[in-house]
Order: sequence, then structure tokens, then C-alpha cells
Amino acid sequence: MSIAAMRMRWRKLMRVLPCASLLLFAAAAEGQIQVELKFKRLQYIAYEPVVATLAIANLAGRDIDLHDAGGQSWLGFEVTGNEGQPIAPLSSENPQPPLKIEAGQRVTRQIDLAPLYPVHDFGAYHVRTHVYFVDLGKLFYSGTRVFEVTDARPIWQETVGIPNGVAAPGQVRTYSLLTNRFPDHTSLYVRVQDKDTGIVYATYSLGRSITFEQPQAEIDRANQLHVLHCAAPRAWSYSRIGLNGELIAHSSLMETKTRPRLVHSENGDVAVRGGLVETPAQTSRSSAPKLSARPPGLPKDNQ
Repeated sequence: MSIAAMRMRWRKLMRVLPCASLLLFAAAAEGQIQVELKFKRLQYIAYEPVVATLAIANLAGRDIDLHDAGGQSWLGFEVTGNEGQPIAPLSSENPQPPLKIEAGQRVTRQIDLAPLYPVHDFGAYHVRTHVYFVDLGKLFYSGTRVFEVTDARPIWQETVGIPNGVAAPGQVRTYSLLTNRFPDHTSLYVRVQDKDTGIVYATYSLGRSITFEQPQAEIDRANQLHVLHCAAPRAWSYSRIGLNGELIAHSSLMETKTRPRLVHSENGDVAVRGGLVETPAQTSRSSAPKLSARPPGLPKDNQ
């Protein structure tokens, strides 16, 4: 090969090396943070919590700090509707506390999208999340996940007034019991709403339900809802729900010689008679939950 030809090849190589270096740097940067998004189910009931599990892996080879900077939030979501239309958040402000991830660590966070985005209308929603890494000025994206919002079948409903001193005169609440059939089981849901204003205070699952056993529902003198339903053969679940949707008490019972039932006392209270208490009543003193938020103390419903 002539000297001129060797010089020509050397010039071409020198032009290619910077481009190759940039590509290698970009590939390394892409791998510094891995973001994964998952939903527990593919189907949700309108107004119930839609909890996303976010996993962030630090592959940067050093500790990293994720925090807001220059008006850019370090964590964000992109939600689109059935026809690809973008779904705007309910509020432009959704601050997330800073997050420090040590080298090689993988952290997970659970975030309820229902209070953040209007995802209660029926249809499919596509969601992906992004993490902003200030050190690189770069966004790292998760894959896109899809969930569907539908409604359950109503089986019982009752409208009650709010006692004096609790709210303004004339205000009411409507309790509803609904069932939804999943591929491997049926769940019983409760919904509390003000139909006059359209506000839904809570929608959540009370657990699995045996379809051929009709749930028992009673209203006590404080206009709180008591629900007793068959969760499995010879296994029953009791729940007491407040006027703003809070889960006040929950317990599990086993059927013995007598089947559990709800009874009214002379003073208007409601209690469970029969059966053997398997787990004592768990109570929650929390105030009314945010719209569509999952009340604390709620029984797990392995859906």
C-alpha cells in the first residue's frame, strides 16, 4: 500500500473514531438508570385506586441523587387515552421528595395515579414514566404499560342523610355494593358518593366474594354501612364503612354451627352474631380519604 493510501485511511479512521466514541458514551448513559413500570392488574373499577409500581435501578457505578431542578420534576408520567389523546394531570404541581440511590441498588415506589390523573372514565389507558437525572440533564423512560377502566355490576344501593353536626343539613351519601368478575375470582366493591354533586368519596374492594352468597348490608343509627359477605367456603368477612368512605373496622370470621349474620339492636346499633372471629376487628381512625384513595387498613385482595 502506498504512503498516500495509508494517509487517506488514517484520515477516515480519525473521522470515524469521535463518532464511535459518542455512540459508546450514549450507550453507557442509557444504561446508567433503568426504569420499570408495572400494574398489578390489567383491569380496574372506575374511581378505585390505580397503583403503579415503579422500579429504578442505579447502574451508574456511583451513588446518585434524584431531585427536581430548574422547574423539571425528577419523576413524571405520560398518560394517553384510548385514541392516543394525552391525559393532562389534575394539578401542575406534584412534588416528589428527593431520592438517593446507592450504586447498584434497585428501589421501588408505589404511586396511585387516580388522584393525579382523570383516569376514571371507561376505556384503555397507556402509561409510561420518566426519571430526570440532573447530572446528565437527561430523561430515562420506562416501557409503556396499559390498563383498562370499567365498572362493576351494582347489587345493592342505599342513600342516607348525614347526621346533624357532621355536615350541613340536607347533605346525603349513597352507599353502593358492586361485584366484578376477574379471570380467577369475583370481588365485592363498596362505593360511597354524593350523587347530587357527583363526588365519589371512595371506591375499593372489600375482598373476594362467593357469588352464590348474597352479601348482607345494614345501616346503623349513625348511618354507617355494615357489610358481611362470604369470602370463601365457611369463611366470612365483615366491614364497617363511614359516611366519607373510610374503612372503620374489618374482621374475618369462620362459620361454626351457626352462620354469621348482621343483627340490629334496640338502640339501632348493628353487630355480627354467630361464627368464630378469626382475626379481631381492625379499626382506622383516619379522616376521610382523598378522592379515590385506598383507605388505610383495607384487607388485601390478591387480584
